[in-house]
Amino acid sequence: MNNVAHILKKELKSYFVSPIAYIVISIFLILAGWFFFTTFFIYNQAELRIFFALLPVLFSFIVPAVTMRLFSEEFNTGSFELLMTMPVSSLDIIIGKFLAATVFVAIMLLPTLAYAVTISFIGDLDWGPVIGGYLGAVLMGGAFSSVGLFASSLTRNQIISLIIGMAICFVLTLIDKMLFFLPVPVLNVFQYLGADYHFQNIARGILDSRDIIYFLSVVFVMLYCTNLVIKEKI
Repeated sequence: MNNVAHILKKELKSYFVSPIAYIVISIFLILAGWFFFTTFFIYNQAELRIFFALLPVLFSFIVPAVTMRLFSEEFNTGSFELLMTMPVSSLDIIIGKFLAATVFVAIMLLPTLAYAVTISFIGDLDWGPVIGGYLGAVLMGGAFSSVGLFASSLTRNQIISLIIGMAICFVLTLIDKMLFFLPVPVLNVFQYLGADYHFQNIARGILDSRDIIYFLSVVFVMLYCTNLVIKEKI
């Protein structure tokens, strides 16, 4: 655990000493703010429903941008070989980098709590769905971070890593929107595979173990696949 904590601190620090973190956070907050204030001022609706409805799509291209450098940059600079000479396992590295990305996503979400506080001052806010929405957002952020980490482990090119990560995240987000193309016997299977389907359940304030297990399963599968790829490169 000490190794994991050390890698977590190192990766978090590296985020905030480069301009990439601030650019990604700024883009996210601008887009999220636009969705919120459009609903708030134009449609005169004091709620976070639209914000949470569009969050999976936002995360689909924001989170891979957060994770694209985690392995790709080290492969490209040769620092990964140096890292592997230290007394750490590949699993320590993977978990440390995954936790750093997930914590970064949670930090990125923190300023948006101001939306909920603002609404609570001017109207009656149901905090159940808000708490559920943020819990679901962290779970989804972790799942997409594991996808982005896997994409980053496949290539030394950060742009290719970004594209692969975005493609997988968009498929997970939109797969349950394509159900009308599918035969009836497999509808439930593909619906269960949709990240947006599970996130929206939690965002309604409904804590179902199936939704939590889904996100944890995505994390486990993606980190396992990342470990296989890293072991092949050692």
